[in-house]
Amino acid sequence: MNIFVFRSQAELDAKACELVKAVIHSKPQVTLGLATGSSPVGMYARLVDEVKAKRLSFKSVTTFNLDEYVGLPADHAQSYLTFMNQHLFNHVDIDRANIHMPSAEGHDLEANAKAYHDALWSHTVDLQVLGVGSNGHIGFNEPGTPVDSTVHVVRMHKQTRLDNARFFNSLDEVPEYAISMGISDILRAKKILLIATGAKKAQAIKELVKGKITVDVPCTILQTHPDVTLLLDEDAASLLS
Repeated sequence: MNIFVFRSQAELDAKACELVKAVIHSKPQVTLGLATGSSPVGMYARLVDEVKAKRLSFKSVTTFNLDEYVGLPADHAQSYLTFMNQHLFNHVDIDRANIHMPSAEGHDLEANAKAYHDALWSHTVDLQVLGVGSNGHIGFNEPGTPVDSTVHVVRMHKQTRLDNARFFNSLDEVPEYAISMGISDILRAKKILLIATGAKKAQAIKELVKGKITVDVPCTILQTHPDVTLLLDEDAASLLS
């Protein structure tokens, strides 16, 4: 596990951009697993700048996002598709046909999950970008999620909904369910890049680096992966020696 701790958000974002850029340049047709939330926003902004400066292209990039809320229309202001459009997809030269998001609309969510699983497993993810929840969740794989889980419908823990409530007008507006890649889906990636900032993530990061592997703290399973890089600010790394 490679661990980098940064004094500034700008330095962290620059390193994250550098790592993603290197993977895109490493092969003609690359597949990226992408995350939403506040952690990767600065990285996406720098990737957009690289494309605008013609130092990077997404023309041959395929993407799979980790998750999507259930119950929000795709064009809802807080859907993860909207997030990705605002922060990345609308500003780079990606082929929209190569963008994959879980479908959380319709009446057969289990069928949606299976379809997304089949599409994901027809590719090999070269780099999976992750954040981590304050309770250690990765994607929306909450504590107790089996290690062999694949794309599935998740009922989010109250703490996860509280953490996400800042993006909504109230907790009542935060969806209770999501569709998420499973833990085994995440572990298939050749490389994993996890970004964590803020003191609320410090305990999860401590467990990830020093704790025992347990489904009670899902991020700890990353200890078993051969190529994980952590990019942390000083607050998120504060409980590491």
